[in-house]
Amino acid sequence: MRAKDGARLSTIRLLLSGIKQREVDERVELTDTDVLSVLEKMIKQRRESIAQFEKASRTDLADKEKAEIEVLAGYLPKQMSDSEVEQAVAAAIAEAGASSMKDMGKVMALLKPRLAGKADMGKISGLLKAKLSA
Repeated sequence: MRAKDGARLSTIRLLLSGIKQREVDERVELTDTDVLSVLEKMIKQRRESIAQFEKASRTDLADKEKAEIEVLAGYLPKQMSDSEVEQAVAAAIAEAGASSMKDMGKVMALLKPRLAGKADMGKISGLLKAKLSA
């Protein structure tokens, strides 16, 4: 507020609103993991909005959404590198004894709590599909 950064302030207010809304809806106090899932959901929504705005040639709105993503991403933990993600996926495949696409759910169940907020679950899913279908 003191920095007079209106865009950042409105994004933080949206985030706090999203957290409060989920707490009211579920009647619980959110844990850190729950807050991370709210953050990830908000970032995902903005990425989808950017794609729609770019289709409609509304770069002004797309730029606003990109700025919001930057602010939100600042509250996520440090992202894992591609090699760290590959190692985690390989370890989870070995731990679950997965050999085919039928085992994907088991492996994702192991990976989700370990990598939540640290890596894009969409990328992880794609990598896992590639490894299990090979």
